[in-house]
Amino acid sequence: MSTSIAQKNEGFAHPPWAGLVLLWLIACGIAIYKLGELPLRDFDEATVARVAFELSQKNGSEILLPTLWGNPYLNKPPGLHWLIALSIHLSNSGKAALYQLPNETVIRLVPALISTLIVPLGGLIQWNLLKGDKTASLSTAAILLTLLPIARHGRLAMLDGPQLSAMGFLWLQLIIIRKEKSKDRQAFWGGIACSIMLMLKAPFLLPAAFAALIPILWEGKLKRFYKWPIAGWLSLGLSPGISWHLWHSFQRGAGALWLWSGDGATRVLFSAGEGSDLGWKVPLIELLEGGWPWLLLWPFGIALAWKDRQKTWGKWALGTQFILAITIYPLKTQLPWYSHPLWLPFSIICGATLSSLINGNHLKKSIGISGLKLVPYIWLGIGSLLLFIATISVFAPETGLDSYNKILFSAGSGWLIGAWLLTQPVKKIRCYGAITLVAGNIASLGILMGSSFWIWELNENWPVAPVAELARKASNTNVAIHESIERPSLNWYTGIRIKPLRNRKEATWVLTKNPKLLNKENMNSSIKCETTDTKENWTLLSCK
Repeated sequence: MSTSIAQKNEGFAHPPWAGLVLLWLIACGIAIYKLGELPLRDFDEATVARVAFELSQKNGSEILLPTLWGNPYLNKPPGLHWLIALSIHLSNSGKAALYQLPNETVIRLVPALISTLIVPLGGLIQWNLLKGDKTASLSTAAILLTLLPIARHGRLAMLDGPQLSAMGFLWLQLIIIRKEKSKDRQAFWGGIACSIMLMLKAPFLLPAAFAALIPILWEGKLKRFYKWPIAGWLSLGLSPGISWHLWHSFQRGAGALWLWSGDGATRVLFSAGEGSDLGWKVPLIELLEGGWPWLLLWPFGIALAWKDRQKTWGKWALGTQFILAITIYPLKTQLPWYSHPLWLPFSIICGATLSSLINGNHLKKSIGISGLKLVPYIWLGIGSLLLFIATISVFAPETGLDSYNKILFSAGSGWLIGAWLLTQPVKKIRCYGAITLVAGNIASLGILMGSSFWIWELNENWPVAPVAELARKASNTNVAIHESIERPSLNWYTGIRIKPLRNRKEATWVLTKNPKLLNKENMNSSIKCETTDTKENWTLLSCK
């Protein structure tokens, strides 16, 4: 029996639509479950929310120019912000003005649902690469559904989840174009996918397209893309995205270049921002932390891809993984969500490998591949360990693990039972094992997303809720905070921009955790501050 997964062709004429739709609906359920029960996060969520809120208050051509606190917003194009603004508008029954802030569900719902599209898109990509392998298609979609970073970042009001779906949509169209004689419709939708990416994180279109270009070149199929009418339809689909950037440049001049240079590629390539101390280790840690349980399949998948490097699947698996890796790992600015695009090639590789494990074509001895049969035994051991820890947490709550025992029980049970079934000689039983393994991960993800643990902050030194309550008691907007950084989430929940005191010396209201220190700093000035109110560890001072 051959170990070449490219030769394992189940010959299905149509994608497994029922399975892919089911997995997508489960992804939607996880994405929206208790979505609005935790506050918006710094920096991205609160900033995206404010830009979208201001767009929702605009009319006519003004809606094409995003602003932040009334100033030109030059960080990202407004593609996602427009959709959130529409969500805000609809939640307000179409009224022109809001008298209160939209809730967290309204802000997060659109990006969360768009992010789930990567689940069926990944399955369709695999189905086209492996010429109708139903098992590999469903395995890829299931892996994308159960990866923690995919689920977590997708629920946030950020651009990374929608960007991954847009990249998957682009790759799918390009894969179809390169293998069909006449696919004008796919060429147009491929151009639309490029436009969507131009309206999210514009500079990332370049590595995303280049990652697909390498396997296309490798296969010798590039000539299909510059022949008429394919090239024409691609250009037509690209025109909306390019048109907005040209119009934006005309309206805002050199400032529009900040999207591409100062706050785009130049910053992440050459400037080590906050949280980037570990450099290239950040995406590596994200992979090691977030890739479970599928991480164990990845090295065998690379071996399989190398063995099949002359086949379509091998070229795409190796080419996309390599190009995105050399794009992301050298970045000077490294944040956990910058590695988000890597999960699509990771899932393509691991999905085909899981299919190989289910089908049993790992049994033939082959260098670098035969060890795949040991993976279920490792899963079995880890599942047993998780169940043991969960049991300890029940009888010894002082360990501090009792809050996680349901998550541990779900994952542990799925890994233990599913892995044991995957070791069985009958293929049908191994299929049940894979389903059980996936079900355990789905259950644990659902429990996690319904808890208060699924958001962890980049700069969450203190909760903004009590401080926002104090700030709203100030009688005007001239409020400053006695801290070193500005908190976009605090600005969002108060409805005003609260800058650090060092940047707003004329402030008549000050929020501080240490009034004595503030008075000591002002000892030689004419500023006099009096306590107006306190909340938890914070004090609102009225200063004259």
